[in-house]
Amino acid sequence: MNEIEEQVLKKIIPSNSYRKNLENIINEIKVEIEKEIIKRKLPVTVELVGSTAKDTYLSDNLDIDFFLSFPIKYQKEEISKHALSIGKKLLKDTEESYAEHPYLRGYYKNYYVEIVPCYKIENASQKLSSVDRTPLHTKFIKENLHEEQKKEVRLFKQFLMGIGCYGAEAEIEGFSGYLCEIIVLKFSTFKKILENAQNWNSGENLALTKGNYPNFETPLTFIDPVDTNRNVASAVSIEKFDLFIKACKEYLIKPNITFFFPNKIKPWSVEKIKAEIQKQKYLYTGIKFVKPKIIDENLYPQIRKACKAIWQACKRYDFTIYDVSFYIDENKEIIYIIVKSKDEVLSKTFQHIGPPISLKENAKEFINKWKDDSKVTKKPYQKNDRLFVDLKRDYIHISNFLSDQIKDLSLGKHIDKTSKKQYKILEKKDLIINPLAKFWTMYLDKKNSWER
Repeated sequence: MNEIEEQVLKKIIPSNSYRKNLENIINEIKVEIEKEIIKRKLPVTVELVGSTAKDTYLSDNLDIDFFLSFPIKYQKEEISKHALSIGKKLLKDTEESYAEHPYLRGYYKNYYVEIVPCYKIENASQKLSSVDRTPLHTKFIKENLHEEQKKEVRLFKQFLMGIGCYGAEAEIEGFSGYLCEIIVLKFSTFKKILENAQNWNSGENLALTKGNYPNFETPLTFIDPVDTNRNVASAVSIEKFDLFIKACKEYLIKPNITFFFPNKIKPWSVEKIKAEIQKQKYLYTGIKFVKPKIIDENLYPQIRKACKAIWQACKRYDFTIYDVSFYIDENKEIIYIIVKSKDEVLSKTFQHIGPPISLKENAKEFINKWKDDSKVTKKPYQKNDRLFVDLKRDYIHISNFLSDQIKDLSLGKHIDKTSKKQYKILEKKDLIINPLAKFWTMYLDKKNSWER
């Protein structure tokens, strides 16, 4: 372990006083939950799960997760109702979230707590929902992770956090805490993880033991030792997989504490952003709409779906698209989708390709279809043994196209509800504004977090 890693560990390993205080809070919450369970006469086991239970948490990234394990005889609606009711009684500033059934998030004395219902099972084959496995994951790590390896897990988690790859949630699409722990079990140390990972390629397959496992079409596969039909790394996107490998390579060449604790982004001035954009020969067009009031786990997949739908629709109308990105202004609860395209006005007409003249029936149908159409500027004609027709374009400007067509695209259930009621198309000049300074700085600077 090098000097930088020793420094990092000093920052992230909880002090004895912190541990003691956390332990007291956990016991306090558990007692309060158990009181509520006794009042309701429920045959439920209260289990602390996740990184706090496994002692692999980071001091500044702490969740306290309690699972209420119900007998299988209970209906899903019942276990959710009890968990939500107990959570609302104990926690403040609560938010109802949804896995395969509802659970509650909130605060207890400034600690972030989740209370989640599940079914008590002995092995993964008995599971009725994916969350039922979580206590088994906790048990597996507690039984297999050595005390010294907890340092390696913390170091690995902080590295991933620093490079923007920590978290399996939809916003991040990176490495979960459990994935970090089993990767440490596989390779033993932080250094060995990086030395191996620098040589990974998309489609990498890992497991703790040899076996005949299912194939998963993902950049990274790590077979769950608790449930061998599951890929623990399924959330890792190709972008985060590639970023992780790049960070591994660069850290091994030149270690720096910024891989663990990157410098904060200093947004560029509007003037600098404008100057950088003017150097480019691209057109930027924005779509601005109100952020739907849904949880992030539902929001981010819908925004990504919207970006993809917009890209595909633009291409269908012959606009050359280089990128479609998004930015969420949390303060104003506004979503911006920004389309980077070729800076051009399309020709007023285009050549539509028909069938080869040798396919007589198809050729006849093509001629009949287009000979009197109002969009035709040049009637069907033959060229190199194939039929063509020249047609008038519906749109020559991408802003007009987006303005007309956004309301007809499928952008995601909740985005459709908001964007179709109220959206605004923004020209390039309207996008170079202070609320988007952070977006433009990251987008144009192209520096990785550790390079800032």
